[in-house]
Amino acid sequence: MIYYIYDGSFDGLLTAIYEAYYRHQEPEKILRDGSIQDNLFIEHVYIKADQQKAQRVYNAIVNKISPAAAKKVLYAFLSEAEDAATTIYRYLKLGFKLGKSVDSALADPYVFRVHFLHGKVSGEAGKMLGLVRFRLLKSGIFYAPIEPDYNILGIIAPHFKKRLPTQDWIIHDLKRKLAAFYSQGHYAVVPFEFNGALSLDDDEFDYQTLWKEYFHNIAIKSRINPRLQRQFMPVRYWKHLIETPGGHSKS
Repeated sequence: MIYYIYDGSFDGLLTAIYEAYYRHQEPEKILRDGSIQDNLFIEHVYIKADQQKAQRVYNAIVNKISPAAAKKVLYAFLSEAEDAATTIYRYLKLGFKLGKSVDSALADPYVFRVHFLHGKVSGEAGKMLGLVRFRLLKSGIFYAPIEPDYNILGIIAPHFKKRLPTQDWIIHDLKRKLAAFYSQGHYAVVPFEFNGALSLDDDEFDYQTLWKEYFHNIAIKSRINPRLQRQFMPVRYWKHLIETPGGHSKS
């Protein structure tokens, strides 16, 4: 029994799929490095990420299956689910046989799983567009902390590039220690860790105070529905919302 082990990157996963095809092997599982356990009956094959090989696989997905399938594969990968890599591999094996009709084969467990993971990631990315709260720092940069369940930073960054094209901003995924840095029409997602206190601009502190007061005053007590509120804005997101308890204030 063979397990392919990759570095955890999307290029690494696509390289593993490339190697499985050209080596005429069929790995039982594809796992990210660090998530394996010793087993005498399993041969671990370590795959080194290769950008050119990965690009060839990605192009094949787009051309032989569909651009929509490529998007589903990426979103499933960004779910960070333990079985995501193996699921994507099985989905693509079937996809290269069936073409774009693979997405109609929902009776197949791997096709269904890819659709499920895609839906979860897409759903959270859509919610997060309305939940990101920027704070103006003394440096003049707008900063927003987030802690999403899934690795959606690269999905939502283009939206804010269009929404705030003339501002310098940072969206910081605290959970994954990643940040999207934007300036002068370009953004990049890079590893980033910051544990210090934020220095908010004085006007930003006044704005936050006014916003919290406004949010409190417009609430009609007889219509407050905590259950419905949690449905549309889950409690796990409240930590970084200015208008809710736990929202950030001046350090």
